Amino acid sequence: MVSVGNARLSQVSEIPTTTEPLRARLATLRGPDTLPKPLDARALAALAANPGCRRRALLDGAGVDKSALAEALGSPSGFGQSQFAFIRGNAFEARVKADGGAALLRLAHQRLGGGLEPTADTSHVPDLTAVGPEGRAARTALALRDAEAGAWTLLDHPMVALDVAGSPAFLEPDAVVVHPDGRWTVVEIKSFPMMDGSADAAKVGAAARQAAVYVLALEQVAARLAPSPEVGHSILLVCPKDFSNLPTASVVDVRKQRAVTGRQLARLTRIEDITGTLAPGTTFDLEQPAEQLTTAVESVPATYAPECLAACELAFHCRDRARERGAVTALGRSLRGDLGELTTVEAVLSAARGESGDPADPAVAALRRAAALRAEALAVSAPAPRTEDATPVRRTENASAAPRTDEAAVVREGGAACR
Repeated sequence: MVSVGNARLSQVSEIPTTTEPLRARLATLRGPDTLPKPLDARALAALAANPGCRRRALLDGAGVDKSALAEALGSPSGFGQSQFAFIRGNAFEARVKADGGAALLRLAHQRLGGGLEPTADTSHVPDLTAVGPEGRAARTALALRDAEAGAWTLLDHPMVALDVAGSPAFLEPDAVVVHPDGRWTVVEIKSFPMMDGSADAAKVGAAARQAAVYVLALEQVAARLAPSPEVGHSILLVCPKDFSNLPTASVVDVRKQRAVTGRQLARLTRIEDITGTLAPGTTFDLEQPAEQLTTAVESVPATYAPECLAACELAFHCRDRARERGAVTALGRSLRGDLGELTTVEAVLSAARGESGDPADPAVAALRRAAALRAEALAVSAPAPRTEDATPVRRTENASAAPRTDEAAVVREGGAACR
């Protein structure tokens, strides 16, 4: 057990906090009497994957419930975890952590070493109970600092803070293990199976990106201690073994994910800068009329990409707006990068037809070459002209002798030609 007083809590915890004026502005954005929605590691990983989206950065920083916001805007999404998967995950996690986390510590010893065999006498589970996220984060910092040397320490659902665009995000890993040598390791417990020692690559990748956020937050805690302990860049992924409910584990190296996530989070525009561009009185209060709510949301720039559909609750709304504007990003980030200054589908088609654009621009030249090749291919595949004795083909009033051009195909072919 870790028993500390309030004085010691204030000495250890130096969690960054926003200024009161910013807190008041963010509360206004959420709406009166609306509690902020906590920003978890999964949302942070998705935010880091699209650092140019100011809309998501502001909404997440203000703690706005994006699912409820999407519902109010008329573009609800089915984003989220099913209730069955949630219950199954909780049941498996409870089994892994039973008996003081004995099974979990054994897996950590087997996969990561540590010399000393974890037993009831050589392992500890400190109490992390405290009031509010700030108190829990401070209690976690104390437990990490006071972890007994030469013994195993298991922190069950600790709380750590990570500064994101000038606003603190409080994160809750499944567990953190302190090794007898003082090393810290993040533990991710997932309910998807590990078959013959391997699991679904996409799910493992998502878990690695999520764990990388926890590693970054723990590194900030470690930096405030002297001497600074080592935060492991390999996490312990615990999953059910084969078709059973027995836990097994694998070590996952998250150095790449940590580097990418840290770099992307550093690129995020600070929340103060985004709020400074908003008109006075702007709010995302769900009680206001839908027209005003839509105006408030659209006043914050968004950077939509098809990848958002798997990571953001507002993806359907942003996709509809991107399509209305004819934005090239609606067709993919890579295509947007290939086309340079041509940001709309209409501009791309105009350049491909030779109506606009600088011929010296490589993107414009590639588009025109792709358009010429496409026209040649369509001409070759066109049906042979009708002979005199052939049965005449009846044409409708709106029929056109020229083949119909698929705009999306032209844009994609032009982008591929730019590569």
